Amino acid sequence: MLTQRFVRKARAAARVTLIACALGGALLVAGCGKQPPAFQNLDITGNTQFGSDFSLPDTSGKIRTMADYKGKVVVLFFGYTHCPDVCPTTMAELSQALQQLGPEDAKRVQVLFVTVDPERDTPQALREYVGAFDPRFVALRGDDAATQRVAKDFKIYYEKRKQGATYTVDHSAQAYVLDAQGRLRLLVRHDRIGKDLAPDLRALLREAR
Repeated sequence: MLTQRFVRKARAAARVTLIACALGGALLVAGCGKQPPAFQNLDITGNTQFGSDFSLPDTSGKIRTMADYKGKVVVLFFGYTHCPDVCPTTMAELSQALQQLGPEDAKRVQVLFVTVDPERDTPQALREYVGAFDPRFVALRGDDAATQRVAKDFKIYYEKRKQGATYTVDHSAQAYVLDAQGRLRLLVRHDRIGKDLAPDLRALLREAR
């Protein structure tokens, strides 16, 4: 009787030891793996509801896609040059975010400005506009159909509003960040760019090393 109880206790102890060893091994494996960064902005990694690529001409007429910027972290923002407030503020804060990174890391980031007003935003106007904020910024300008397609893919709303003899364009103001492998990672509200974008860019740049 004593022998049977001893055997049962020994078997139970063995099972506990095996479970503990298995859990310990799993924790060791997890600890050895690369942990995903903790972002300040909305992490949409793996979300298939948003676009992850585009095909639009730059101001020289060359068709650009995400493949052109592989190896760089890309910040994608939609706006227009006649925008009175959100766009110039956002562009200035994007420039400041790159300055916060320092010259070496800033080289590994590409800001892309997609116009939602191709009717008025000529290639020359776009070059001058983005260049005024940072000469490293690139502007993309499609025709109406291409602009609508890319905006739909990235869940960007825009609509013309008559204003006397001219018009303004209401539009979504979020930016998107894609990592060095071209994967969509972050959605950044325009009011978070000045404060939170630079730390998240650093995290993605570290991840890519």
